[in-house]
Amino acid sequence: MNGKIDQGMAVRNTKTSERFMRMRLVTQRDYEEFVKLHDRVTVEQSEIPIGKSWRISRYEPDREYKPEGTTVWSFPDRGCWATHVGNFRGNFSPFIPRNLILKYTVKGDWVLDQMVGSGTTLVECKLLQRNAIGVDINPEAIMVARDRLNFTCNSPSSDYEEPVIRTYVGDARNLNEVADESIDLIVTHPPYAYIIGYTRKGLEGDISQLSLPDYLRAMRKIAQESLRVLKGGKHCSILIGDTRRHAHYVPLAFRVMQKFLEAGFILKEDIVKLQHKVLTDRGKWRKAYYDFYKIMHEHIFVFRKPSKEEKTTKFKLSAKWW
Repeated sequence: MNGKIDQGMAVRNTKTSERFMRMRLVTQRDYEEFVKLHDRVTVEQSEIPIGKSWRISRYEPDREYKPEGTTVWSFPDRGCWATHVGNFRGNFSPFIPRNLILKYTVKGDWVLDQMVGSGTTLVECKLLQRNAIGVDINPEAIMVARDRLNFTCNSPSSDYEEPVIRTYVGDARNLNEVADESIDLIVTHPPYAYIIGYTRKGLEGDISQLSLPDYLRAMRKIAQESLRVLKGGKHCSILIGDTRRHAHYVPLAFRVMQKFLEAGFILKEDIVKLQHKVLTDRGKWRKAYYDFYKIMHEHIFVFRKPSKEEKTTKFKLSAKWW
C-alpha cells in the first residue's frame, strides 16, 4: 500500500503561510521512548493512561450495524470496538469516521485528519486498510493517538494489509508535509471556539482558545489548506456544533460552513448528528427549567472539491453565498 502516493507525500509547494507551526513527525519509536518515562498524559485537565497493552475483544461494530443511509445520525452507544475509548473529552464516535470512510474511499486511499485528537479517525483507517495522516497541535494528544494505534489488527479478512499511518505535531493551517492534491478524504472534528480548551497552557496555535472572529479566520485558513491537499472530486468532512452566549443561539457550525464554501468547496451533505449524554463546561444540566432549548445536535458537513475541468455553474446553490 505504500505506492507512489506514499513516496511523494512530503512534496508540496510553499504557498502556505510559514508563520504557523510546521509539521513534526512523531513515530512509533518516539511513542515507545515516551511511554518509558510517562504512563499518562493530561489533556484538557483529564488524565489519560497510555503505554499499557490493549485487550481487544472485537475489531468492528456489532453484526447488526449497517452504514447510515439518511442525513440524521444517532449513536446512543458511541462504539467501543478495537481501542476506541471515550475518555478524551470532545472526541467523536467511531461510527462517524467509519461511515464516511466506507462511503467515500476504497482500500489504499489516503485519509487526513488534521485535528486528530485521540486518533479515532486513524484507528478506523487502520481497521479499514486506508492509509492515513493525523495532525494535532497538542503533542500529548498525538501520544494518545499513537497509543490507540498500538495494537495488532486481527482482521477477519484473510487479505488484510497494514496501511501506512503517520502522525505529526503541527498546525492544521500549515500542512507543509502534505502534497498538493494527494488526499482522498478528510475527516476531522475541529475544537469549538471558547468551549473546550485542549491545551493546559494555552499552547500557541490552539484555535480553541481564540475569540470567535479569530477562530473563524483560523477556520478559513484550515479550509484553504484542506482544499489544497485534497484531490479534485474528493470529499472533506467536518463535525462541528453550535453554542450559546447570553442564552441566545450562536450558529457556529454555519459560520464555519461558510468559510469552507468561501475557500472553494461545494456542499455535498449536511448531516445532523444527535447528541447523547451531553456535558458542557458548566457540567450536567441541573435546573428543571431554562428559558431556552438545550442544544442536542451537531452538524457533519461533507464538502466536495470540484475537479479542475468541472463546470460548477449547476452547483451554484450549493456554493458560497452570492
